[in-house]
Amino acid sequence: MTVPEPRGRAADADWFGTAAEALPTDAGDSVLIGRIWDPSVDGPSPVTVRDGQVIDISHRFPTVRDICELPDPAATVAALDGRVLGSIGAVLANTGAGTRDRTQPWLLAPVDLQALKAAGVTFPVSMIERVIEERARGDLALAADLRGRMLADVGADLHSLVPGSAQARQLKDLLVAEGMWSQYLEVGIGPDAEIFTKGQILSAVGTAVPVGVLATSTWNNPEPEVALVVQSSGRIVGATLGNDVNLRDVEGRSALLLPLAKDNNASCALGPLIRLFDERFDMRRVRELEVALTIRGVDGFQLEAVSEMTRMSRDPETLVRQMIGPHHHYPDGAVLMLGTMFAPIQDRDRPGEGFTHKIDDVVRIGCPALGTLVNRVRHAQECAPWHFGIRDLMGNLARRGLL
Repeated sequence: MTVPEPRGRAADADWFGTAAEALPTDAGDSVLIGRIWDPSVDGPSPVTVRDGQVIDISHRFPTVRDICELPDPAATVAALDGRVLGSIGAVLANTGAGTRDRTQPWLLAPVDLQALKAAGVTFPVSMIERVIEERARGDLALAADLRGRMLADVGADLHSLVPGSAQARQLKDLLVAEGMWSQYLEVGIGPDAEIFTKGQILSAVGTAVPVGVLATSTWNNPEPEVALVVQSSGRIVGATLGNDVNLRDVEGRSALLLPLAKDNNASCALGPLIRLFDERFDMRRVRELEVALTIRGVDGFQLEAVSEMTRMSRDPETLVRQMIGPHHHYPDGAVLMLGTMFAPIQDRDRPGEGFTHKIDDVVRIGCPALGTLVNRVRHAQECAPWHFGIRDLMGNLARRGLL
């Protein structure tokens, strides 16, 4: 795997941040797990991060999936010992280095055999933006005009509307009568959520590496999100951060192009680590999280935004129940990105054309409870190719005597 050399002013050696930024502010009271690539075994290993040290726990649990299926993952991991691979600072620095030392470990996405799922249109503001995408058909100039008219007709504050409720049905009837109904409003305020496959198992990338957008896309953006880690029983056992990279022009042409808009090389970023649920961190904390987004471009462009989980139109546990249950099983569990309220309407180049990525944008997604996920934007075709699949993982673990 060749990591492209950094370019431009965003190519500072520490573009990916520090170990302190990568970890929760209360890291000493957190139970954290993740994955590293261990060159000594030529394969991935689950790790825990404790007191600033990265500890290999593959001798007890060969996959992160095995940890997440435990009755009490946090308590088990908190009691584990293992081989110290180095400090989280050193491992993070090697992950983001322009020239990586391939004899030393580096971070990977913190999940392995879990299905990669995502929920869409879970915030009212993102619902409006999806309707605009659909009607503008990828035309940035038309989008600005539509945005003003949509907010005037529908109303800027839909936060209190409960999807599937009588009030939501009344709004649907009104919009249909006015010719304003959309498939995005259907999943935004209707009874059924939009839940889709973001990527294939093992295809996610972690922190301090590039994320990919197609070279042919001219309108795209990050989607900063909280991601829940769900075991096969449907129980939520932890959370991490995610970037559900989206090609707005592609999805705007047709919702049937969602796989092309969402699932490309390096288009799903998760991490840096999973924080397991315990008495200090649970769903109550997740519902109160505020996720900050910062974008810095080599052109001097800066954008900052915040997603407040309290403004979700659907409860996270409701989304999990729609994803997994008697109607749909995931034997190895799943990670579910919960959607974003980030509405990228700040103009970058020309008035009225809003935001789109440029190569070498540095995207930071963070919150105190989960740390910071940092990625640099590249064309998907230029990102390191995904070549280590399930068969490779099983073969590697078998050779190491872990299966």
